[in-house]
Amino acid sequence: MFKDIFKDQSVRVSIAFVVIVMILGTFVLPEWMSNNFMYGLSRGLAVLGLMILWRTNLVSFGHALYYGFGAYAVAMSQKYFGITDIFLRFFIAVAAAGMLGFTLGFILRKYREIFFAMLSLAFSMVLYGLLAKAEFLGSTDGMSISPSSILGYELGRFGLLYFICFFVICAIIFAQAYLRSSLGHLTTAIQDNEIRVEYLGYSVEKAIHIKYVISACLAGGAGGLMAASLGQVDPDSMVLWSVSGELVFVTIMSGLGNILAPFIGAVLFEFIRTYAFELAPQAWQMIIGGTLLGIIFFSPG
Repeated sequence: MFKDIFKDQSVRVSIAFVVIVMILGTFVLPEWMSNNFMYGLSRGLAVLGLMILWRTNLVSFGHALYYGFGAYAVAMSQKYFGITDIFLRFFIAVAAAGMLGFTLGFILRKYREIFFAMLSLAFSMVLYGLLAKAEFLGSTDGMSISPSSILGYELGRFGLLYFICFFVICAIIFAQAYLRSSLGHLTTAIQDNEIRVEYLGYSVEKAIHIKYVISACLAGGAGGLMAASLGQVDPDSMVLWSVSGELVFVTIMSGLGNILAPFIGAVLFEFIRTYAFELAPQAWQMIIGGTLLGIIFFSPG
């Protein structure tokens, strides 16, 4: 599965992009841009998961479910177990979202098109309602996250950026290796003709289930890294339907061409939102919406 993965041009270009972002964020650009890089790369993991699903012609309008679940898993591990290690935080976020995705996958793998999209949205809004009512999780105010550490030493902003870049590179390698595998190659076949895939001896539902779990794990990891970057989790910024909409927005803006696209799109989205809010604080959503319409009309591929 991972044979000759580093000879893959997409992997090489993607790693080079992440390294360049790390260097620019550390030595060249101001701190607020470094923050945008951290947020963009973190969000890009969730978009990468959506891209894997979308290649099977499945669109999830509720991926904030796993994004927020991973973020809250990090917050709860700190509150009840005092965990601040960045590796443990990332692993907990991925594992928690993966287990939830595995459970719900038995239901969602049976549905397609708008039914799949709306059912995923319904699950995410159930979680939003639970978090908004749960006082022990901070209700609508959320919970604060202490700075991350490694081997007992607190990470600064740049240290956190380095580890986010490391996790992103690992995710890129894994995703490309998966897409090059026999199971990954089923993606296009399932999109074209599910019945023919079944005749070939493959279970479409099992293949979609695996893709869904991988997508959930990536979204959970994204939420965990975003929680560590922001230092705060709350239902509105992590689980609300608009968060899912932003992830879908970035996926559309990025396209499905290669594994680097989600991270370029996510970083670009952070800068578009930052400048739009600065230039037109009362109409920044309109600017973002206009950007999406422009992409759909003039560059639909």
